[in-house]
Amino acid sequence: MSKKRGKQTYVFENDVYIKNTSTIAGPLEGKGNFGEYYDQVLENDSWGCKSYEKTEIKMRKNVIENLLRAEDITEFDLDCIMGGDLLNQIVPTAFSTREFETPYIGMYEACSTFGECLAVGAMLVDGGFMTKVLCSTSSHYGTAERQYRMPLELGSQPAPASQWTVTGTGAVLLTNEGTNQPKIKSATIGKIVDLGIVDPSNMGAAMAPAATDTITTHLRDMNRTPDYYDMIVTGDLGKYGRDLLHFLAGEEGYELADVLNDCGCMIYNDKQKATQGGSGAGCSCLVFSSYFYKEMMRGSFKKILLVPTGALLSKLSSLQGESIPGVAHAIDIEM
Repeated sequence: MSKKRGKQTYVFENDVYIKNTSTIAGPLEGKGNFGEYYDQVLENDSWGCKSYEKTEIKMRKNVIENLLRAEDITEFDLDCIMGGDLLNQIVPTAFSTREFETPYIGMYEACSTFGECLAVGAMLVDGGFMTKVLCSTSSHYGTAERQYRMPLELGSQPAPASQWTVTGTGAVLLTNEGTNQPKIKSATIGKIVDLGIVDPSNMGAAMAPAATDTITTHLRDMNRTPDYYDMIVTGDLGKYGRDLLHFLAGEEGYELADVLNDCGCMIYNDKQKATQGGSGAGCSCLVFSSYFYKEMMRGSFKKILLVPTGALLSKLSSLQGESIPGVAHAIDIEM
């Protein structure tokens, strides 16, 4: 029997539990809305390392170790470590994973990488190919800013539509064995949507059309209305991108106002100068693995559609005048 539903959605027949999570957040994030939910908050952005890149590697290594310790398992119990980040050739992911004697799959889809990892990891567990898959993504303000925009030393003024790259990482353990943990029930694989946005400081506008396409496709494929979910939460559209998604979905006949939110909008509080909100490959991973997962375990949420979003640009592509393709994947997570 085919597991494909409609155009782009895959329904899992076997149990895929999110058995446990682990998180490490930066100091700014620790002062935001979810400080009490993070397992660990850094005292400073460097964490005793000589470069921010080395800090991100250290964060990734430690968040994996913390999750293994919480589950009382070792690296040898894992079938695979899967993950990605924002830097060239996903070096923090590879360099942190080399510390473990575990098979490795590197993933990259910018800030939507967490959704990609959850979808592929769930397919591997559902298909019986693996029983324990650890998924992890990360970002760091210091590393992303100097790769995509300007050196921090310049103190460049952010544009009104820009976002603040989240310093943080999360890890989740997917397994076919569990009891009362959330399950991944289905996944909608998004397609690239590009409406010609060329401003790299306005990634919310570049990603919102892809998020709209994926969410509406998921609802049509599953024959559902938005109120099936307690919350439909995107990755890092920011305030402007979230409003644009609301408008575009309305044009498609879907009213999302009562259930829509965005991890980038939620992570910082109003007193923090984070422009349109958070972004980065660590944004949706950090917020889900802390706040949403723990609140699902407490019973506050029963059904969440997590839609990590990604702007598939590079510094070079923007300098060459290319537009910014967007992509988003929808992960149906239910208790």
